[in-house]
Amino acid sequence: MNVKNPFQIGDQKVYETLVTDEKLARFDAGLVHPVYSTFALGKDVEWACRLFVLEMKEDGEEGVGSYLSIQHLSPAPLGKKVTVTATLVEVKDNEVSCDYEVKSGDRLIAQGHQKQLILEAERFSRLIQKLQQ
Repeated sequence: MNVKNPFQIGDQKVYETLVTDEKLARFDAGLVHPVYSTFALGKDVEWACRLFVLEMKEDGEEGVGSYLSIQHLSPAPLGKKVTVTATLVEVKDNEVSCDYEVKSGDRLIAQGHQKQLILEAERFSRLIQKLQQ
């Protein structure tokens, strides 16, 4: 399956967000640190990279995350603005690959790689239903 690709390798998508209370490092036992958690960062990275997929997928298709690496390098405290810049590095068949950087001002917070697959939504839905049985 080849996907529609209006982009060039090296194109970028940018997502800006604030470190809010719900994005802090917290587990069931409570707050660990008042900083941007790695798992919230991962969610924001997935969204930034998905911005490419939203313009690539056709009706009846959906994007599904298949890989995420996070090198979390520096903390971002509560209230700080962070900018996720996703860079398209490869589109092969139905796989969309991005590198990304997360910054707060000029400071590098995290970097890594993310992949998504563009699949037929109906087929993926049937797979989920089968796994729920």
